[in-house]
Amino acid sequence: MKLMSFRHRNGSTGWGMVEGEEVIDLTAFAPDLKSFLALDTEIELHAAATQRHHALQDIAFLPPIAKPDKIICVGLNYLLHILEGGRPTPTQPTIFTRFADSQVGHLQPIVRPHVSERLDFEGELAVVIGKTCRHVPRAEAASMIAGYSCYNDGSVRDWQRHTTQFTPGKNFPATGAFGPWLVTPDEFGDPAKATLETRLNGDVMQSTTVDDLVFDVPMLIEYCSTFTNLEPGDIIITGTTGGVGAYREPPVWMKPGDVVEVEISGIGVLRNPIAQEV
Repeated sequence: MKLMSFRHRNGSTGWGMVEGEEVIDLTAFAPDLKSFLALDTEIELHAAATQRHHALQDIAFLPPIAKPDKIICVGLNYLLHILEGGRPTPTQPTIFTRFADSQVGHLQPIVRPHVSERLDFEGELAVVIGKTCRHVPRAEAASMIAGYSCYNDGSVRDWQRHTTQFTPGKNFPATGAFGPWLVTPDEFGDPAKATLETRLNGDVMQSTTVDDLVFDVPMLIEYCSTFTNLEPGDIIITGTTGGVGAYREPPVWMKPGDVVEVEISGIGVLRNPIAQEV
């Protein structure tokens, strides 16, 4: 099933289950999707008990998990991206973090900050945690996953490269996009069999199969749950593939008026226009 978070025209927020071009509003059963995941209950029972539906065209998409406790990002995790940057293959995951206010939802503008014109795209698979867990062995990792989504880990490259630490370039407000929804594991299937494509103004920039990951999803859950408690709604963004704008000749940066899309088979398309910071 597909689960999403949204904002009504009156400014209130909610969440629900997508069916076709509608969303079944489940806000009465939990204030947000993160809270519902923490309940660890069957969603079908709640969906059957409500008749409140909204047309997708009548609501604004929020990030599926609007205020996660943790956004854990993995860098240098696709062989194609490692090769294009001329870096050695890492022996342990490269980890950095995002802040919740750096995210926007599907169809919402990604914002280029005033201080830089080097805003780059990074199409990625996002994994959303469904249970509180720690020290998860690889063999049990799948049972900790609530679902999968698309992510555009937008990067302000010059600020990312001020030092060896990536954090400044990854946390300008509204530079990362997440959505359009969370797809549960039973519907998504094996992430290694998925394909990922990033398009800028309709031109394909990145294209890969997820099995090109150096550290796969079970290993990332095992690793991350070793150094921190993972909680329902926490996000692990698994890394981007080759073709980013920074390594093209000449470089390709996202600019106001552009439209960027991240498509993952079994999930859908995350689409965002680019706007200039006001």
